[in-house]
Amino acid sequence: MPESPRDQLLVFTRYPSPGDTKTRLIAVLGEEGAADLQRQMTEHLVGEARKLLAIHPVAIRICFDGNDPQRMRRWLGPEWDCVPQGSGDLGRRMAGAFASAFEDGADRAVLVGTDVPDLTAPILYRAFRELEGRDLVLGPSEDGGYYLIGLQRSAFERASTRLFSGIAWGTGTVLEQTLGISDGLNLSRSLTDSLVDVDRPEDLGTWERHRQAEAIASKDAWISVIVPALDEAGCIGRSLASIPQREDLEVIVVDGGSADGTPELARASGARVVPGPPPRSRQMNLGAAIARGTIYLFLHADTLLPEGFAADVRNASANPSVAAGAFTLKIDSARAGIRAVERVANLRSRCLSLPYGDQALFVAAPRFWELGGFPLIPIMEDFVFVRRLARTGQIAIVEEAVVTSGRRWERLGIARTTLVNQVVILAYLLGVAPEVLDRWYRRRRNPGG
Repeated sequence: MPESPRDQLLVFTRYPSPGDTKTRLIAVLGEEGAADLQRQMTEHLVGEARKLLAIHPVAIRICFDGNDPQRMRRWLGPEWDCVPQGSGDLGRRMAGAFASAFEDGADRAVLVGTDVPDLTAPILYRAFRELEGRDLVLGPSEDGGYYLIGLQRSAFERASTRLFSGIAWGTGTVLEQTLGISDGLNLSRSLTDSLVDVDRPEDLGTWERHRQAEAIASKDAWISVIVPALDEAGCIGRSLASIPQREDLEVIVVDGGSADGTPELARASGARVVPGPPPRSRQMNLGAAIARGTIYLFLHADTLLPEGFAADVRNASANPSVAAGAFTLKIDSARAGIRAVERVANLRSRCLSLPYGDQALFVAAPRFWELGGFPLIPIMEDFVFVRRLARTGQIAIVEEAVVTSGRRWERLGIARTTLVNQVVILAYLLGVAPEVLDRWYRRRRNPGG
């Protein structure tokens, strides 16, 4: 049984009651409009929190002001832990939320508001990563406050409520005062990106730009090609060259710490490169979390997409009965027996609805997040995810073929590669832990290494 997450995300929000929320915007939007903005921005942040779960194990608590837990869950979903913020000024309520998180056993906690459209799951993930080596992390807002604050348990025990006391909340000096207090407490710290907190009429342009970008991507069915990579300099350039540079296509390479120049080659090919530690499942989920597209295509760094792939992906995805799709497999090798491997793989894909990751899986963004993304396991993540997808609809197999490197079969031999793959699948189905399988697979894949 997995351990409970040692990190906790605290989301501060309020129920969108007209007249009680976004009061500084009522003069511009009216009571109903201001409440609707509160609703939309909270739902956006909760969506990013859901994405965070696919990147990093974390417990999520919705700390609300106004209304009751049952109504909050009816609004945001029954899966969330919804608790009242309590009484007192903002500082006292935040201190109380941190105290509860650490009493529950958290080692690190990050608290955020819901008024920042550009606050994304990768920024939340980065905040937790920063807390692995620092006492305090802050997300500055451009109005002089902060939209995010994270603390280690030991730092909170040293600081207690002092970090939240004597602050002129709602003014442009909140961040400055907090930094001064943290200096006096000798807390090590880091800052995340500076973002706009939508709280005043002049901030509304930020929210409108966010909405317009989402509308454009949805209308044109933008495709985000997500490539997890680690020391793939020998093949990634050729792979990325198979993707045309167009406005409705974006390429995101999530690099796991390559030492062979992979990130530089990817950037030279026009890709957006972001760091993301293995396993591959986390890298792919992280790429999806920053993607702008409404369709995600997950491409291995040693695989070439066919010409016109974007039209094939859009056509397959337009069918409402299709949950996801993949391409026919072709292996770049002239080795005897490799054509038989292709035939078996393609037969499995079509008859059992079970394509593997080297066939360039693609899925609509909403469905990807509804299923929680790839499971955070070191091996078999594509197998597990496709089986989940198949329970929700058809898995379309495009007739055009991707061409994947034959290096695995050439290094180990066709018979040995096939045997190792089938043993791993059988062992997983029999309940062997993915971590054990990963260690075994790596030893068999790299004999003598």
